Amino acid sequence: MSYLELRNLQKRYAKDGPLIVDNMNLSIEKGEFIVFLGPSGCGKTTTIRMISGLEDVSGGDIIVDGESILQKKPRDRGVSMIFQSYAIWPHMTAFDNIAYPLKLQKTAKDEIKKRVEAAAQAAGIEMLLKRYPAQMSGGQRQRVAVARAIVVKPRIFLMDEPLSNLDAKLRVSMRSELKRIHLMEHSTTIFVTHDQAEAMSLADRIVIMYRGKIEQIGAPMEIYRDSATYFAASFIGTPPANFFDICIEKTGEGYSAVNEHIRYRLPASLKAALAPWEGRKAVLGIRPEFIELSPGREKTPGYLCDAVIDFIEPQGNHSILITRIGGMEIKIVAPDSTNVTVNTPVSLNIKDEQVMFFDPDTGIRIR
Repeated sequence: MSYLELRNLQKRYAKDGPLIVDNMNLSIEKGEFIVFLGPSGCGKTTTIRMISGLEDVSGGDIIVDGESILQKKPRDRGVSMIFQSYAIWPHMTAFDNIAYPLKLQKTAKDEIKKRVEAAAQAAGIEMLLKRYPAQMSGGQRQRVAVARAIVVKPRIFLMDEPLSNLDAKLRVSMRSELKRIHLMEHSTTIFVTHDQAEAMSLADRIVIMYRGKIEQIGAPMEIYRDSATYFAASFIGTPPANFFDICIEKTGEGYSAVNEHIRYRLPASLKAALAPWEGRKAVLGIRPEFIELSPGREKTPGYLCDAVIDFIEPQGNHSILITRIGGMEIKIVAPDSTNVTVNTPVSLNIKDEQVMFFDPDTGIRIR
């Protein structure tokens, strides 16, 4: 049995209202760092609030270490939650903020001092214990919130977009700190975000959520390279995947994905999966780094179409090239050394059969 299990978990805010969390099933192992990733309103924060006891459960169960926690009060669940807004007391020093949950538990003063200092050291704020929040930066206040969560030695950490109020540079450094603390504490952690860079850098596994349901669960690169649904493919990746509405057409001994602007001959590896789709519509997905430019107009077996480069966005060690195909903006990631300028006519070829096809009605990957 997994350490934390969500079994057919449901949440409605009104008796006959829509399911905000729709029969969610998830198993999490002890010590895992899980990231809930999805757009606003998909149910990620509601889910962790149900785990913490801050929201009532409409249906299903939450099992921790083999025991249902639904009837337990929040303080008895062994869960610590870190909020987006820090939620630290402005009239208390960092020491008193961190010590607060221990005081509620009537912990001995010597033990409080020992545990607060240990938590502060883990969060890297031992020199700030006498300061008030107004005397700290945003990153320091967030570290106080992290230390307060650590100090009670919870079974589970829940983090609700804890880095969203920080500037870009500080977010990156705090990501590393949170991962370091997680590894040091061997904690079981659920981290909520809509930022895919945070998800990719922090997670052991990502849970992609959409409209209250789980779209896909997997390691970061597994989800990136092998997206199970159209939504997962479109939500993860920067720049996002390019998509084309196509029809599967029989061409000689094989098949091609075609519309009025592109014609891509399907590799033999996809023939069996897409043969039943002959004459039917599908969606072709290609990640930007898997499109190769040929300024010499060379057409490889992965030839897609011809195009003209409209814009170039330098990114340092690579560039994002933008073109339009059939009125749709298409982005291509190319090495910075690529000798292409604006208005250059090129041929676009797909590398190494790196394509995805999706059912346009269900959004599910065609395999």
